[in-house]
Amino acid sequence: MDQIFKDFVLQVIDGATDLTLATVRPDGYPQATTVSYAHDGLNLYVGIGKHSQKASNVRANNKVSLTINLPYQDWRDIKGLSMSALAQIVEDDAGIAAAKACLLKRFPQIAEWSDAPMAGEMAFLKITPQVISMLDYSKGFGHTEQVAA
Repeated sequence: MDQIFKDFVLQVIDGATDLTLATVRPDGYPQATTVSYAHDGLNLYVGIGKHSQKASNVRANNKVSLTINLPYQDWRDIKGLSMSALAQIVEDDAGIAAAKACLLKRFPQIAEWSDAPMAGEMAFLKITPQVISMLDYSKGFGHTEQVAA
């Protein structure tokens, strides 16, 4: 991935707080949900319910897709990302600490529930992009570029 593309990707990741994550349900249909995220470089971290449908879906099939979009007023200013990625539920203590620290840095307010009794019901996903598509309407309607991560 060249530096210009990587800079654009990181600008979008830094500029948004939510992404839409699509996982595969047991019946084969995609399930898309909006979640807040933090990141370390291109790796994304999401907090989810340990027993949620998302968690079950990822345990059964770790292939996910996601989109991240920057806010815009005019459709000619649309900038965003679409990614094919692999998700894993973080289970080792060091990985959990890293995911939690990353999320706390971006969202300090989660400290009030991340150490609470409900914290035992939480799981962290680490999402690793495999293919990234950049959407940039400032370069023309529907302009996209794609690169392997």
